[in-house]
Amino acid sequence: MTAGLPIAPYLLLLGLGFFFGLAFEEFHGGQARPGGVRTFPLLALAGALLYRIDPGRLVLVAAGLLILGAWLACYYWRCLGRRGADGQPSVELMVPTCNLLAYLLGPIAFIEPPWVAIGATVAAVLLLTGRERLHGLARRLEVAEIVTAGKFLILTGLVLPFLPDVPVTHLTALTPRQVWLAVLAVCTVSYASYLLQRYVAPHRGGLWAAVLGGLYSSTATTVVLARRTRAAPAGIRQAQVGIIVATAVMYLRLLIVVAMFDLRIALALAPTLVALTVAGLLLAGARYRLSRPQLAMEAGTGLTTNPLELSAALIFAGLFVIISLASAWVHGAYGNNGLYVLAAAVGATDIDPFVLSVASGGASLPVATAVAAILIAASSNNLLKAAYAAGFAGIRTAAVPAASLVLLALGGAGAAWWIAAGAAG
Repeated sequence: MTAGLPIAPYLLLLGLGFFFGLAFEEFHGGQARPGGVRTFPLLALAGALLYRIDPGRLVLVAAGLLILGAWLACYYWRCLGRRGADGQPSVELMVPTCNLLAYLLGPIAFIEPPWVAIGATVAAVLLLTGRERLHGLARRLEVAEIVTAGKFLILTGLVLPFLPDVPVTHLTALTPRQVWLAVLAVCTVSYASYLLQRYVAPHRGGLWAAVLGGLYSSTATTVVLARRTRAAPAGIRQAQVGIIVATAVMYLRLLIVVAMFDLRIALALAPTLVALTVAGLLLAGARYRLSRPQLAMEAGTGLTTNPLELSAALIFAGLFVIISLASAWVHGAYGNNGLYVLAAAVGATDIDPFVLSVASGGASLPVATAVAAILIAASSNNLLKAAYAAGFAGIRTAAVPAASLVLLALGGAGAAWWIAAGAAG
């Protein structure tokens, strides 16, 4: 009779209930509240036993939930009349919510995989114990940021599911879904970097901000740091190092977004991009060590513009489609050499639409050709950033970062030539 008895779920829910109860009592600091290290395991055990008695219809589980909910409602109603030292009602919804969740852990431990019960418990403990931090974050957030988060949910949860995954024209094999996935890939990386830079590390040193700026936009970071050298000459060396670091991180950003669409191209790109990243960091490290005694660390790079705007997303989608069509046409009409010329030309602007059009198969390219084209575009973009640095900071001030960017561009172009020659041979 005991051969098929599921012992593991009972042990799991008792452990989770005890863990949940410990966090609950620690949070309330000994105050009289229903729930805790004894109540939560018993509630979880009661829910589990009621489920085991009637696993098909769940009538007993629902009845137990109603009884517990009614008792908690009475407790909550009674506590509404109590006042704390500040004159506010001494009651909160977290208490009944935690009790209800502890009860539901019982059925969940038997119905769902173990990670569901564990994940729910851990999430509840983190939300329970992170009250001060979460309320502090809510006070720091602006209304515009909440609206932006809503826009992100619209882009991912509402727009994407309704887009067809079939080509709408014979001019390209791209589908509307692939186009929007490209938009989301770039927006997600840039938006995550923006949030980290603004809310997690707003007062950190410039090098940390340069790393995040490289994930956000290495071109924008270069312009901001180059301009800063004129407004704050004491931070010249810090800005020089930051420009090189942002470009080094840019290679990792390209690798991430390419991997989202074509793992074969990403794996072929990885050795070169990682090598260029390491080379960039070595150049930045050498400049840092040489100038360390005089290095003035400043906070942030000034990149506070939110990248997640619907208008910007639509513009990016339009550019992505146009460049994909252009890449397919140029490759069909002029072959690989024509595509490489186009890659060098788009490197003088935003390379993300071109890189993603190549990675998503808009031009139906061989892997070696795609890798060479992406490296050429990145190298051309480095030359543009070197020109920006010299133009905004002055030739003498920008000599070191501009020379470093040119070296990285030459390295990328050399790797592209070697890969293209190997493919042609």
